[in-house]
Amino acid sequence: MRLSLVLWALLWSLSLGVQAEEPPKGSHRFLGADKGHVTLVSADGQVEWQAACWGGAHDLTLLPNGNILFPVSSHEIVEMTPDKQIVWRFDSKPEAPYDGPIEVHAFQRLENGLTMIAESGNRRIIEVDAHGKIQKKIPLVVDHPHPHRDTRMARKLPNGNYLVCHEADATVREYDGTGKVVWSHTLDLAGRPRAEGHGPEGHGAEVYGAIRLPSGNTLIAAGNGNRVYEITSAGKTVWSIEQTELPGITLAWVTTLHALPNGNIIIGNCHAGPENPQLIEVTRDKQVVWQMKNFDVFGNGLAAAHVVDVQDIVR
Repeated sequence: MRLSLVLWALLWSLSLGVQAEEPPKGSHRFLGADKGHVTLVSADGQVEWQAACWGGAHDLTLLPNGNILFPVSSHEIVEMTPDKQIVWRFDSKPEAPYDGPIEVHAFQRLENGLTMIAESGNRRIIEVDAHGKIQKKIPLVVDHPHPHRDTRMARKLPNGNYLVCHEADATVREYDGTGKVVWSHTLDLAGRPRAEGHGPEGHGAEVYGAIRLPSGNTLIAAGNGNRVYEITSAGKTVWSIEQTELPGITLAWVTTLHALPNGNIIIGNCHAGPENPQLIEVTRDKQVVWQMKNFDVFGNGLAAAHVVDVQDIVR
């Protein structure tokens, strides 16, 4: 996987006439979505590839075949080749009795070739085949329905269950294959008062991301909770990074999560302003070993990013 990505990047560099240079130590290649584009950025900060995407993109991924899966509208995702040919697409539609808008904030290409899609509005997860046919439907529990806020990050787990972040409910729920909730965690304000705003001044419990670690613990990007924390299956917090705990960095809307084989965590820091990095890699003892701040290519709305030069232990 990693070798194929390196070879692909080299071919792209040659085709664009770019001279390969040694990137800064500890830097990463990544895909990001902001300013109405999905962009592949080299480890030294250069744009390698770019295509138009939905301005509200909250998910994207570089697939093992080198294609990129990303949203082109609030309800349509595509698979695009490096030469910008669309080879697969799916447009989510409302399903009766619901007849309102649909937004897709999470999707995942599964090992069996199906694509998992979380549909806000329809309040469900679907699995779609290569021909665009829905093969599976999983209903979701949503206490505060809203087509923009039903879901954020969602991932199918190795055990076949689904881990889903419900932004408006401030809750992460794990569903089995029938839609039964088998585990849940509701975020709180962590001892701070609620405050309005998308930037560092804002504070709430609108969760964005969650990944299940091999230990069985769950790592949570708390959205406007301005923090990242790890909990056990019983809900006990065993590790966290609070809003101003990293020297010189203030967390705002915390989004992207990567758990790396060396134990480090990469987190997205959206809406934090140009004085703060947009992506941060930290060790388990909370040392910052990499940070990305590129307001030329991206803006203050970089919510979705996929670091592609290192294999996550979960994705």
